[in-house]
Amino acid sequence: MSSWRWQDALAYVPRVAVIGHDLAMVWLAWQLLHFVRYTIWVDSPPLPLFSWTTAIVLVVQGLVFWKVGLYKGLWRFASVTDIGNIFRASFLGVAAIVLVLAFRRLEGVPLSVLALYPIVLAAFLGMPRLVYRAWSDYRASRSDGAMRRVLILGAGSTASTLIRDLRRSGEYDPIGLLDDAPHLKGAKLHGLSVLGTLDDVPEVARETAARLLVIAIPGLDSAGLQRVMGLCEAAGLPYRIAPTVDDLLAGREAALKEVSIEDLLGRQPVQPDWALIRHWLGTRSILVTGAGGSIGSELCRQCARHGATRLVLVEISELLLSTIESELRASFPSVELICVLGDCGDPAVIKHALARAQVDAVFHAAAYKHVPVLEAQLREAVRNNVLASHTVAEAAVLAGVGQFVLISTDKAVNPINALGASKRGAEMVCQALDRKQARTRFVTVRFGNVLGSAGSVVPLFRKQIAAGGPVTVTDPRVTRYFMTIPEACLLILQAVSSSTKGAVYTLDMGQPVPIVKLAEQMIRLAGRVPGRDIQIVFSGLRPGEKLHETLYYADEHNTPTAHPKVLETNVRSFAHEPVMQILAQMREASRHYDLLALAALLEQLVPEYRCHLLDATSATQRKVVPFAARESQRKQ
Repeated sequence: MSSWRWQDALAYVPRVAVIGHDLAMVWLAWQLLHFVRYTIWVDSPPLPLFSWTTAIVLVVQGLVFWKVGLYKGLWRFASVTDIGNIFRASFLGVAAIVLVLAFRRLEGVPLSVLALYPIVLAAFLGMPRLVYRAWSDYRASRSDGAMRRVLILGAGSTASTLIRDLRRSGEYDPIGLLDDAPHLKGAKLHGLSVLGTLDDVPEVARETAARLLVIAIPGLDSAGLQRVMGLCEAAGLPYRIAPTVDDLLAGREAALKEVSIEDLLGRQPVQPDWALIRHWLGTRSILVTGAGGSIGSELCRQCARHGATRLVLVEISELLLSTIESELRASFPSVELICVLGDCGDPAVIKHALARAQVDAVFHAAAYKHVPVLEAQLREAVRNNVLASHTVAEAAVLAGVGQFVLISTDKAVNPINALGASKRGAEMVCQALDRKQARTRFVTVRFGNVLGSAGSVVPLFRKQIAAGGPVTVTDPRVTRYFMTIPEACLLILQAVSSSTKGAVYTLDMGQPVPIVKLAEQMIRLAGRVPGRDIQIVFSGLRPGEKLHETLYYADEHNTPTAHPKVLETNVRSFAHEPVMQILAQMREASRHYDLLALAALLEQLVPEYRCHLLDATSATQRKVVPFAARESQRKQ
């Protein structure tokens, strides 16, 4: 116990030393001004080293220092703000001294001393701090002979902050800057010269013996970043990107980071209506199916971060459930978590989950999403994407849930594969249920691929690149829409927070990205050259794959909403009554694992879909499922 007390006492030594230094400077400034004032007199009065007046000045000025907060900062990081606080404390101090000494009518205190005191005191307090800061920075920059010489690309505010941080780290030695702005040529920033333009990277890097390039231009778009990356690769040096303000605010690491595929895609940061989202989420209880998946887990994080008081997590994978539960408990201890392990398509599981709490909204994110896998697993595509969606939606209605949100996909538009057809079927189920009742408001949000999600091409490419290649691309013409997982989830919340009953929302995915270009960029990010170090092989389109995805049908019309990246799509008309009949037949076919019946029923539910199991050449062998309602409509 005594050792702990001793250590606690030692922790206060630096602060006591700083307080002692500042009070000594107060005494010195006060005495020096009196000495200078009285030396001009022929018969100057004796000047004692300490008096009651000096004691009052020390006490009053010390209290002002404490009140202003002068000891909250560190000398190691002294800045303009600290100097401003010193001036404020000095002028407030002289005002307080005048008030305290007024009872003696300022006897023995010359007005010239009072006039000069705050200026001299500020100089005495500020200069040692700035000298110590400069000495610390110099010592850090020279402390290690093996420091990496860094050439910085960009000469703006980000570069300014970066230079200071690199010098403090003691690991990097910034040696110069490059910037395309003509007026910056020859200028200096924190003592570093702008040595040329970005096109001069290879030459300047060689002349300065740089060992690392750091990109500090936060406003670069995708094309600009690709140009800068090409210049860095031409220099043959490793390169990093400086963290942006958005990285810091989002809690991402503040260290130099590698250029990511998200950076290259050039997706602009989403600026949602935070007030609207937090108002909608505030004090709500949210249930998320597929809570451990890529979209489900991010929805949980965003809901917890922006006001939800309770989260009910439904997840079939025990590992994923355990992972997201641990993360949420650590990051959001005030949010109540209810975890349910099981298949949301099991009526008992979802009924139990809804009974655990009064749920205000359900985000149905659970689904199978891998196109080639589902082409060979039609029964599971129907069971998990269509029938499970119906089970969860119907349970939500019976439980009185206010809002049901279906997470859909662009593959549900003009579907040619089991994934798209099953997700389109889920959309139709939700729209049919929305029309049947008024208690629960059904909302569908449709968007394309998200980077890093399960089944995404990005993790596959990373694995192939790490293995030395080749990287397999299905077709040189194939394109896909991409967005980041946080961006998708924020826009989902934006859409839902202002949604109308039965609405379908489509997220603005930007421009489609050629997959071969994505592969080339990822190879370059790994420090390799496409075609030389790692080959790109075209394997041909897999079953159920399209060359290009579309976000809406030809007869759908998008209407702008309050947010520019969220569009409301009109609901396509279809006969709602037969949908429930098809679902009943699908459940029966699923119980018997009757793939041909399931294929025929899925075609009936989604007329634009043609299942490969029901090949036109074997039409006579098709299993025909009678559906009187549809026939009667045709006759009409």
